[in-house]
Amino acid sequence: MEKSNWLQNLKTSTMKWLKRILIILLLGGIAVFSFAYWGSYSEGVRSGIVIKISKKGFVFKTYEGQLNLQTFGANKSPNLVSESFDFSVESDREDVIKMLEEASLSGERVSLKYVERLVKFPWRGDTNYFVIEVERVK
Repeated sequence: MEKSNWLQNLKTSTMKWLKRILIILLLGGIAVFSFAYWGSYSEGVRSGIVIKISKKGFVFKTYEGQLNLQTFGANKSPNLVSESFDFSVESDREDVIKMLEEASLSGERVSLKYVERLVKFPWRGDTNYFVIEVERVK
């Protein structure tokens, strides 16, 4: 009789610890995912001419763009060196998408404020760089 009671207590104790460990792992997983999803590695500004902005993807439709930086003096040559900056735009930023489309059609120079995310998720975009604001350069 005592052996059965001892075994029952062991099972109950083991189940309690197993539940605690699973809850800790779940909360840890949520914390890591949240940090990876909303955490930013860097912020910055890049200026140039928007070459393209397009909606891409089979399953997840994301907005992807490319900015031609047109840098001078990258090498000791007087020639214009074309360098591009690939970026993504989150789908809910309709005002940014509209301004990028207008800038792409007009060919005017713009400054893009962006946030570099830690992890790339397929439903967010193809790059780690997400444009948050567009400013027209005069």
